[in-house]
Amino acid sequence: QVQLVESGGGLVQSGGSLRLSCAASGGTFSNSAMGWFRQPPGKEREFVAAITWYGGSTFYADSVKGRFTISRNSAKTTVYLQMNSLKPEDTAVYYCAARDGAVFFASRAYTYWGQGTQVTVSS
Repeated sequence: QVQLVESGGGLVQSGGSLRLSCAASGGTFSNSAMGWFRQPPGKEREFVAAITWYGGSTFYADSVKGRFTISRNSAKTTVYLQMNSLKPEDTAVYYCAARDGAVFFASRAYTYWGQGTQVTVSS
């Protein structure tokens, strides 16, 4: 059974940084895509970034491009989201997700989800 466990959220001031981690277990991810999504208060879940497990190709939402970096460890068991220059509008619950196959930007394309971690950016 695939499990995704996020960690690393918290409260940070505007301009600060946080690194989120997503530990993946219970499956073979060699042909998978891993994504980070977020859900701001009162809004729908939105795509943030994604990476392919095998080749490490990365994709970003325009709103985070140049500020956030998605990566994975060499053992391909953990995905990270390094968030720099954080803004109050980055405040959201951040979710890690996985799917077999190519990267998609729609949350409905992802099969497996973590429980979410809260990121709050104060102004």
